[in-house]
Amino acid sequence: MDWIISFLGSSIGKKQMMAVTGLAFCFFLTTHLAGNFTMFGGHESFNAYAEKLHSLGPLITLAELGLLFFALVHVGMGLLLFIRNRAARPRRYAVTHKSERQTLGVGFMPYTGVFMFFFIVIHLVNFHFADHDANTISEIVSGVLTNPLYALFYVVSMLVVALHVEHGLWSAFQTVGANHPKYTPLVRAASFVFAIAVAVGYGSLPIFVLMSA
Repeated sequence: MDWIISFLGSSIGKKQMMAVTGLAFCFFLTTHLAGNFTMFGGHESFNAYAEKLHSLGPLITLAELGLLFFALVHVGMGLLLFIRNRAARPRRYAVTHKSERQTLGVGFMPYTGVFMFFFIVIHLVNFHFADHDANTISEIVSGVLTNPLYALFYVVSMLVVALHVEHGLWSAFQTVGANHPKYTPLVRAASFVFAIAVAVGYGSLPIFVLMSA
């Protein structure tokens, strides 16, 4: 028990917890996007996917609780690291080393993370906690995404998610020790491709709904 407390109390322990939970969220983004792509098959296809998903019952509840736990760990560890880093270096250095400018997402990670948190809350209110008894999931999604302002907000949010993921994914592999001079460029390239896929994939959904309305 003491080693767990010691591990979580260290910076590397917090970073590794963020890395593991971050990788889990990347997996969730992939599977969730694959399911959402059934929208392109029409209302019946999307509703059938949603019904099949909810038919899993306790497994879905367990998955949702797992995601909530991962989110709390990821946000909590990130917040503690941010506070610790700011306390250790209250003033920003006048010169930023080249290694610290490797990706656009590095300096914005805490802020994109906060933005994503608020997006997720809004997203859950509009979709997960909507009235599913009076409307099908397809009707709920169409009702929300046909609002041009929300559609724009959704697309911008996906760009922010992509920016966060682009740095977070390859950084997570480094943190868990899966880094090597020979393979790191490949991992970084794959992270960039994944981030683009997230932005284009999710961003295409509100555009499709708007054009189909």
